[in-house]
Amino acid sequence: MCNGTVVNGSAVWDFCTSSAGQIDGRCCLQTDNTSGAVHITGLDVSYCNLIVVEDLSEASTALMIDLSFNPISNLSDLVFEGFSQLFYVILPSNLTCPGGNASWEKTEVKGEVRVCEGQINACNQTGHISWDCPQNSLCSPYGPGFFACSCVESFHGYKCLREGEFPIVEVFGILGGSTILVSLVLWVTQRRKAKAM
Repeated sequence: MCNGTVVNGSAVWDFCTSSAGQIDGRCCLQTDNTSGAVHITGLDVSYCNLIVVEDLSEASTALMIDLSFNPISNLSDLVFEGFSQLFYVILPSNLTCPGGNASWEKTEVKGEVRVCEGQINACNQTGHISWDCPQNSLCSPYGPGFFACSCVESFHGYKCLREGEFPIVEVFGILGGSTILVSLVLWVTQRRKAKAM
């Protein structure tokens, strides 16, 4: 994903140098101070002659992605599902911002590029459709125009309606017992037929 080089003076270059990141090929990398993990915070795939963009999941921690100056004719919003920290996207001017303009604080066309800036939290968009998570769950952003509902602590199951721990012993006890019972019945009935032959 990071093959090639970031152009000196590009948006990703400026972002990376101002945020004390490390440039590696076309990526801006930063190390998490607590875990020591290295994350992609910027990705510059401009001028790569990309026609189709299918998977950017390796860069799901990116704050900035530059896809400008590529002959991309259609870009699915699903490419950016899970990019909850994405703040800045630069696209060819013929494309719309991921999730639509309502998913961004600011969208503008500058020459041949479209700039999408400031991803809006899909969980609390005032003046727009209210995305309701079921009772006993919390909404969290999951990329431009996407959201995820997670059960609050001590709730689980369909629509987070079940309270307490998941009944592992009961479920697997019944499943194991019924499997043994069916196996015994089949063994006895099939054994009897085998003796008759």
